Amino acid sequence: MKYILGIDQSTQGTKAVLFDESGGIVGRADREHRQYISDRGFVSHDAGEIYGNVIQAARDVLEQTGVSKDAVAAIGISNQRETTVAWDKEGLPIDKAVVWQCARAKEITDALQPHAKHILEKTGLPLSPYFPAGKMAWLLRHAARGESCLLGTVDSWLVYKLTGGEMFKTDFSNASRTQLFNLHTLAWDAELCALFGVPMASLPEVCDSNAVFGHTDMEGLFDHKVPIHGVIGDSHGALFGQGCHDRGMVKTTYGTGSSIMMNIGRQYAGSQNGLATSLAWGIDGTVDYVLEGNINYTGAVMSWLKDDLKLIASHRDIQPALAAANPEDTTVLVPAFSGLGAPHWNDGAKAILCGMSRTTGRSEIIKAAEESIAFQIDDVLQAMRSDSGVAIEGLFADGGPTRDGYLMQFQSDISNVRMDIRREEELSVMGAAYLAGMACGIYTREALFSSVERTRYYPQMAPEVRAKKRERWKDAVSLATT
Repeated sequence: MKYILGIDQSTQGTKAVLFDESGGIVGRADREHRQYISDRGFVSHDAGEIYGNVIQAARDVLEQTGVSKDAVAAIGISNQRETTVAWDKEGLPIDKAVVWQCARAKEITDALQPHAKHILEKTGLPLSPYFPAGKMAWLLRHAARGESCLLGTVDSWLVYKLTGGEMFKTDFSNASRTQLFNLHTLAWDAELCALFGVPMASLPEVCDSNAVFGHTDMEGLFDHKVPIHGVIGDSHGALFGQGCHDRGMVKTTYGTGSSIMMNIGRQYAGSQNGLATSLAWGIDGTVDYVLEGNINYTGAVMSWLKDDLKLIASHRDIQPALAAANPEDTTVLVPAFSGLGAPHWNDGAKAILCGMSRTTGRSEIIKAAEESIAFQIDDVLQAMRSDSGVAIEGLFADGGPTRDGYLMQFQSDISNVRMDIRREEELSVMGAAYLAGMACGIYTREALFSSVERTRYYPQMAPEVRAKKRERWKDAVSLATT
């Protein structure tokens, strides 16, 4: 029996997942890392801690499952995408990693607003401090202090460290999210790099998502070097793991934030409705494009209820509160704690809680927070329908919040779509592992995706009720953005 080791490096932590020859999950090990939030609102991670957790999680999953080290045939990596790392050639971080949620580069991107349309046309991405180009520019100004350094997203950092500095590579999916990669030429763009002040020599080589990114013994974990045979951004990995390989298929990953992604095929198409165009992946020399909307606060909204407002002690408290909430309450929460992402792209938006009455209480606020997740995703789906001309009937969903029956039914109702939910939660790392396993001949696409079990939810809400709820949400967003 041969196994694929999948590494998923996400916002909250790192998990190592072992997949067997049928693509099934044999075991999983998790390691959390610290979230650094400064008094200026800067959000950071310790890249060294993340790398150490990757090694330890891999050790943990092999020990827990009893799988022989010699049975691991390849490694696939999925990663939090826009989080940006700067390090020197010795493999030492120059500063803490700038997390995708962090808007510290706003002053830099604001200064580039005269070039926003040109940047969008080349990269498919609205000019925003969300993307790594601004974060890299900030690190070069405030941390590197003129010294030469390497710059990349978390995947590049991990590949560099795992290969002992021999390989400095990224894949098409991650490169397309930097705002420095030209989607028409499929290469780093010299003009954009000059605009942001990012040296092209500091950027990694761009490869197919199923390429060999190097070999690693994972700091002595293996007695021989194992190929890293798949690297892909987490949202793209989930798209692949869901089987959304054809034009018009849509998935959403519910996590700390959310990525809603539509496969639009092998031709570039720009958005007219506030979405981003990116690359889904590059496989065997061919790329697929996607439309995508990113939301900063989805699962993080519930963490805010727990950690900051103390309205819940754990996620187990959510369902009883939802059951107790007055169904006629009109409270709406717009969680614009760090601005609003797609399709609004308003960095200056502020969170707002509105529509309350004298009877609004704890349960109603929890309900408004939960429903804000679905409303934000629905905004993106409506933009996708307009951009693509595709009548979206089904939404493939993954992530921990998909276990929440209330949220899934409300999403189905408010978006008027069928929800298709895979039993497995680990869709991002599954996509990376499947790419690696297919590349080294262990898996075939047909065997992996021909018979997938899914839980389904169907719309039950009356059209007039849906329209009223959407209108209240729209009014609240207007208040948050003015």
